[in-house]
Amino acid sequence: MSSPSRYLSRMRATVRSRPWTLTRKFEHAPPLDLYRRMSSCSRNNTQGLGSKSAWMTLFAVALGVPFAFQFNSRLSADLDATTLAEKDAQKKREAAITDESPMRLRMEKFIKEQQQIIVGELEKLDGHKFRKDEWERKNGGGGITCVLQDGDVFEKAGVNISVVYGTLPKPAIRKMHANHKMLDPNVESLDFFAAGLSMVLHPKNPMAPTVHLNYRYFETANPDGSSQAWWFGGGSDLTPAYLFDEDAIHFHNTLKDACDCHDKSYYPRFKKWCDEYFYNKHREECRGVGGIFFDDLDEAESDQEKTFAFIQDCLKAFIPSYLPILEKRKDMPFNEEEKEWQQIRRGKYVEFNLVHDRGTSFGLNTPGSRVESILVSLPLTASWKYMHEPEFGSREQRLVDILKNPQDWL
Repeated sequence: MSSPSRYLSRMRATVRSRPWTLTRKFEHAPPLDLYRRMSSCSRNNTQGLGSKSAWMTLFAVALGVPFAFQFNSRLSADLDATTLAEKDAQKKREAAITDESPMRLRMEKFIKEQQQIIVGELEKLDGHKFRKDEWERKNGGGGITCVLQDGDVFEKAGVNISVVYGTLPKPAIRKMHANHKMLDPNVESLDFFAAGLSMVLHPKNPMAPTVHLNYRYFETANPDGSSQAWWFGGGSDLTPAYLFDEDAIHFHNTLKDACDCHDKSYYPRFKKWCDEYFYNKHREECRGVGGIFFDDLDEAESDQEKTFAFIQDCLKAFIPSYLPILEKRKDMPFNEEEKEWQQIRRGKYVEFNLVHDRGTSFGLNTPGSRVESILVSLPLTASWKYMHEPEFGSREQRLVDILKNPQDWL
């Protein structure tokens, strides 16, 4: 008699094509026990089951709905799920995300939770609801874009998450290998996963500063879906049109507290990195008064669990770092000249994002990217006045002086 595997492969096709023909008659019997029973019937009762095809069909029927679902949702899915995106979709269907799940799924779950919390707090403050767009990428992943325009407090606010699956070609792998030695530079390609939460808030009142935040995770995967190389990046920074020193101090102090819980070297190191990264080279000035910024935090820095805990604390620090500032500034009086200065400063913000920001460039050059979500960081309005210079000794001039010479706030 032929082996069970031969019949199992034939029955897999039967189960997939006609699952509705199955009965529950033998659904609680172990499959191998059923196979033995059917084999015995085939040998000893040729009248009732006179051929292999007859008892094989009965075996398929006897498997019942639960075993059919096992073939459909587990065995066949494992065989057919060839991409990392498909493997992860299967994992999420089978079980909830826990601390034992792959880091990429835990990061995705965390940023989705934080997006909901942040959007909820901002809606309370503004009094208007965010527009929520959920979208999917053809090659795997997708995102949730939440945007509020023309609110009572915010002229434009975007709180977005994106999840991207794709394949890195060999040239990209070799380039990344310089900073990530865990990457195998000799393979032809690698599946990758990237997920992040990105936010930019542009208040109406020129006394209230713009804020930016981004925390992200990148991972390459082995063929079985296990992690090969990983790293985290992110940060948060403040961009005022009118500088209140106490606001900058509060913002930096809150971020320092989050950093110090993990490594006291983080804040000074990442503060310096922020000043250097958010630098408008063609204007020879920083975009704002800084915060923290870092990239490529991998196993060379710390283990994965500790780094993830650091990312979580930094992201959770956003609300206490920014909302108290906004509460104080959102209703302050201002005049037309101050609003005009805000528009000019926003023009500089646009310049940095479109000319220097690596994240914007990466997004716009990624096939299948959602352009509207990438450009949601830009303000609703901005202006460029030819050869504009602030008045000597003014608050506007003081801001420019500080942007050209970043200072320590703590």
